[in-house]
Amino acid sequence: MDTHSSSSTPSDTLILVGLPDLVLFPGMVVPVSADQAGSAAALQEAARQGRPLAVALQREGRSGQALEDLHGIGTEARLLRYVTSPDGRTHTAILQGVGRVRLLAEAEPGSVRVERLPDAAASASTELAARMHRLREQALEALRLIGQAPPELIASLQGLEEPGPLADTVAALIDVTLPQKQEILETLALPARLDRVLWHLAYRLEVLRLSADIGRQTRETMEGRQREFMLREQLKTIQKELGEGDEQGPEVAALREKLTAAGMPEDVEKQAMRELRRLERMPEGSGEAGMVRSYLETLAELPWTLGEAAAIDIARARAVLEEEHHGLEKIKRRILEFLAVRKLNPEGRSPILCFVGPPGVGKTSLGQSIAHALDRPFVRVSLGGVHDEAEIRGHRRTYVGALPGNIIQGIRRAGARDGVMLLDEIDKLGGGGFQGDPASAMLEVLDPEQNSTFRDAYLGVPFDLSRVLFIATANQLDTIPGPLRDRMEIVELSGYTAEEKQAIARRYLVPRQLKQNGLATDQAALPEDTLTRIVEDYTREAGVRGLEREIGAVLRSAAMRVAEGEATPIPLPPEALSSILGPSRFDPEVAGREAMPGVVTGLAWTPVGGSILFVESTRVPGSGRLILTGQLGDVMKESVQAALTLVKGRADKLGIDPAVFERSDIHVHVPAGATPKDGPSAGVAMFLSLSSLLLGRPVEPAVAMTGEVSLRGLVLPVGGIREKVTAAARAGITTVMLPARNKRDWDDIPASVKAKLRFVWLETVDDALAETLPPEALPRAAVPA
Repeated sequence: MDTHSSSSTPSDTLILVGLPDLVLFPGMVVPVSADQAGSAAALQEAARQGRPLAVALQREGRSGQALEDLHGIGTEARLLRYVTSPDGRTHTAILQGVGRVRLLAEAEPGSVRVERLPDAAASASTELAARMHRLREQALEALRLIGQAPPELIASLQGLEEPGPLADTVAALIDVTLPQKQEILETLALPARLDRVLWHLAYRLEVLRLSADIGRQTRETMEGRQREFMLREQLKTIQKELGEGDEQGPEVAALREKLTAAGMPEDVEKQAMRELRRLERMPEGSGEAGMVRSYLETLAELPWTLGEAAAIDIARARAVLEEEHHGLEKIKRRILEFLAVRKLNPEGRSPILCFVGPPGVGKTSLGQSIAHALDRPFVRVSLGGVHDEAEIRGHRRTYVGALPGNIIQGIRRAGARDGVMLLDEIDKLGGGGFQGDPASAMLEVLDPEQNSTFRDAYLGVPFDLSRVLFIATANQLDTIPGPLRDRMEIVELSGYTAEEKQAIARRYLVPRQLKQNGLATDQAALPEDTLTRIVEDYTREAGVRGLEREIGAVLRSAAMRVAEGEATPIPLPPEALSSILGPSRFDPEVAGREAMPGVVTGLAWTPVGGSILFVESTRVPGSGRLILTGQLGDVMKESVQAALTLVKGRADKLGIDPAVFERSDIHVHVPAGATPKDGPSAGVAMFLSLSSLLLGRPVEPAVAMTGEVSLRGLVLPVGGIREKVTAAARAGITTVMLPARNKRDWDDIPASVKAKLRFVWLETVDDALAETLPPEALPRAAVPA
């Protein structure tokens, strides 16, 4: 049906299309993406039937094609052309606005009944003519200021004699928001519509005029600077001919002297002198001159030559490590071996040590001790959260505010090419993205085959990093990319035992906190039992940072009492801790726990040390489903399934009615539910939890276990034994069951922890059953099938 030849009736039905970012005005011809319209089918239907469309703007925050998603006033449109790309993925419709319509109601799916809203016949008046004249003149001025309007558009504006089409054409051209364009579309009265368009056009015209003024002022400023530059160059030439003035300013002369004295390689010095000559030719106040000056100062301050290295004294290094660190005997021995190799083969390529361990166990301070033992400068480069490759390689000097990368900046701060550089938190480097991959950039830094010619993007010249002693720290290994991990030798640091924490507190933390709080050693008495209470009741961590904070809080309270004039030494008995630090924050986790069928104590490893966890199982009437909760990962879910299969396979041996598996649902939960958990080492705990539940016999809460199980019932070895066993002792566990193949880790367990625990070594799950659920231990509870 030809829409334009039919009479206008309120019941006309049009195909409905909602647009998210376009207001179509009558008389305008615009291309519309089918994806943008949200309905390629509607446009295709209009093209097939030759029917007109009702085009309306979607309301803010809506994306549908229903009437409630669209504004009530839209535009009737004619589909002039429908184009599909050769690959069939892109569909474009060319629409021409015909007139305003009011959307009444949905007539059928994809169609809407509309009421056409033609412009009322305008009565000729001087006021209306004045509005039209002003609108046309301002629109033409705006087009002239923009400077890109085609002549056809200007001719079209000049030829529009009716107020409605003139207002709609200008409204479609001006740069206003979609809600403002919709307001204009919904303004039906011609005088009001002209006034609204005039108001918006006047604002845009003022912006264009101001922009033109700013552009003109900028051009005049640039021309003035160019003229000033030419005059200065002429002045230099005249002064040179007359023998007046110096070709080099004092600043350039000082820079030349510093660059010459820096001892750069020949190719680097040539590059520096080339930039220095450029600086001489630049106007003194130009922005580029400042960038070149900063670049040359960076080159001059870098340590291009090696200083006289101090001889490595192994005895002194051992004394430094013993003085600054308690325990860590294996770590100290590895560091001394490392230093001994450096002493015997100074030109050799030493391995890059990576200290891996929980926070607060002394990784960073070990790097400082190595620098102290070598008598070399120490610099720390924090890599945590670095997502931009330019933070490692530097920014190109074409960018405003460009700087060298963290590696070169660290070398500059150290002032030596053979210092000790600690790459802190290397496991927290950001992954690759549109800003590059900083972890891949670190490969060149840490590769002995490449780092002798490391090229920072800011410097643009090679710099030799082969003499830098790199040491890295990390909390965990699994987030370090494999190629980067292969370039480092991993040295693992475990958490401290309670006894080690007390020794560290007495030897290092208390003296440091006394000094920080302005107390003399005879002004506050912190007895050993008070330290023990702080360690056991107020901290639960692998390192000692939290312990130092609590000691600091206790000594601050003593400092306040000293400042108030109280007699010294200030007593700080264990009983005073509750009034200073509050009630005890940690109690033995198994103390007072009631033994219940289905509940067992497991051991877990985390990046911040070991911990215990409880595995809870219960049985409800059902159809044999296994329900798992507690934020369990895929590996842990499979451990539960393997454990359940193992229990089913031993049902006859254990005396469990097989029918119970078909008539019950078993629910396994691992608190705390908000903490994600994963790993294979809970297999033994899952097996014993299910066995305890189905036998109706409890497992003693003070017995903890770890180990992976196979479907044959073997107990397989797991990692993190030292951390898990230490956590068990800290939590009040009395018996620990470990895989027999983990006896290789026996020497890593501290002697103080061994003295607190009884160890049971498991070859198979039958060993675990014999220890925790022996047939003669408890009478079996009734477990109905």
